[in-house]
Amino acid sequence: MRRLLARRMKFHLMGAFFVSLGCAALYKFSVAEPRKRAYAAFYKNYDPMKDFEAMRAAGVFESAPPK
Repeated sequence: MRRLLARRMKFHLMGAFFVSLGCAALYKFSVAEPRKRAYAAFYKNYDPMKDFEAMRAAGVFESAPPK
């Protein structure tokens, strides 16, 4: 029974480290990277002036009335 806590703590700390490392890698490759690619694809052909004019024509802005 001597040093039982220390032995089990070492095992659980190593396990927790590897589980958290696996979760971080899973999040990075299943959420963050696809999100980066989606943003890059959206902004590749994005025209902010065209979007502004569409919102202006719809009456979204108070300071820029529709023409």
